[in-house]
Amino acid sequence: MSKLSLGSMKGRSALSPFLNYAIVIVAFIALQVAIGMDAMSNSMQSLLVPVCCYIVMAISLNLTVGVLGELSLGHGGFMSLGAFSGIIVSIALKNLVPLSPLRLAIALVVGAIFGAIGGVIVGVPVLRLRGDYLAIVTLAFGEIIKNVMQVLYIGVDEHGLHMSTSEAGLLLSENGTAIVKGPMGAVGVTKLASFTAGFILILITLVIVQNLVHSRAGRAIQALRDNRIAAESIGISATKYKLMAFVTSAALAGAAGALYGLNYSSTLASKFDFNTSILVLVFVVLGGLGSIRGSIIAAAVLTVLPELLRNFDVKEYRMLIYAIVLILVMLVTNNPTIWGWISRFQRRKAEEKGEAEQ
Repeated sequence: MSKLSLGSMKGRSALSPFLNYAIVIVAFIALQVAIGMDAMSNSMQSLLVPVCCYIVMAISLNLTVGVLGELSLGHGGFMSLGAFSGIIVSIALKNLVPLSPLRLAIALVVGAIFGAIGGVIVGVPVLRLRGDYLAIVTLAFGEIIKNVMQVLYIGVDEHGLHMSTSEAGLLLSENGTAIVKGPMGAVGVTKLASFTAGFILILITLVIVQNLVHSRAGRAIQALRDNRIAAESIGISATKYKLMAFVTSAALAGAAGALYGLNYSSTLASKFDFNTSILVLVFVVLGGLGSIRGSIIAAAVLTVLPELLRNFDVKEYRMLIYAIVLILVMLVTNNPTIWGWISRFQRRKAEEKGEAEQ
C-alpha cells in the first residue's frame, strides 16, 4: 500500500469522530426547524426521545459487542435499572428540586450509576466466560431484573423511601406516594424528558465512547478482541479492560433508560425484556460491528421506519415490510461480494485522486 493511501486512511480515521458529531448536530437542527415550521406530525415528534434513547443504547452496546467483541443479551436489564431508578429519584426529589431540567439531569446521573453497578455485579463473574455462555448469562440477568421489578413495590413519604413485595407492606403515611406498583410498573410519572435532553445525552455518549475507543485503554480493549492470548502475553489485563468497557456500556444504557422512563407517564417492567435487548443488538449488527456512525443511523432509521410505513397506509403489512427490510439489509451488509465491489471502487477512486494530485 502506498504512502499516499496510508495517509488518506489516517486522515479519514481522524475525521471520523468529528463527522459523527456533525451528523448528530445537523440532524438536531434540521428536526428543530421542521418542528418550528409545523412540518412534522405529532406521532413523529413523539418518537424523537425514544430515537435518542435507542441511539445511546446502540452506541453503548456496540462498545461491548463491536469494540470488546463479547456478545451481551442483557442490555435491556441495564436500561430497566436506569429507568426505574431515574423515575424513583425524580419523584422523590420533586419537592426538594423543583427545577425540572436539574431533576432530569440528576435522574440521568442516578440511572447511569445504577446501570454501572449492575454492570459491575454482572461483569465481574460473567466476563470470565466467552461466546454463547456469556450471552446466556447476560440474557438471564435481564430476565431477573424484569421479574424482580414486577413484584417490587416502592413508595416515598416524609420518612423516605419504602420498599416491599406487596402494596400493603409499604406502610406509607397519608402524604406518601406509591411510585412502583409491582406488575403495574411505575405510575404517575411526571414527564421530564425532552428532545434537547436526548440530543445532549447522545453527544455525551459519543464523547465518552469515541474517546475511550481512541485512547490507550481502547486499543487494549481491541487487542483483547482480536487476540486475547497475544494481548495478555504483553501484559494487558483482560479483566480490567473488559470490565472497563462493559461497565461503561452498562452506565450509558442506564442513562438512556432513565431518559426513556421519564418520557412516559407510566412504565412497565415488561417493556425492558429480551425483545428490547435483541432489538438493540439488531441496530448494532445492521449498523456494523464497531461502527459508531452505523449504530446511530441504524437505530434512527429502524425506530422511525414502522411509523413511516404507517403513514403509507400499509397498516396490515407494516411489520411484514419491516421484517423484509431487516432481512435484506442483513443480506447486503454480510455479503462479501458487494463489499468487495465497494472496496475496489473506493480504492480506484483513491488511486485516481492520488494521480490527479501528482
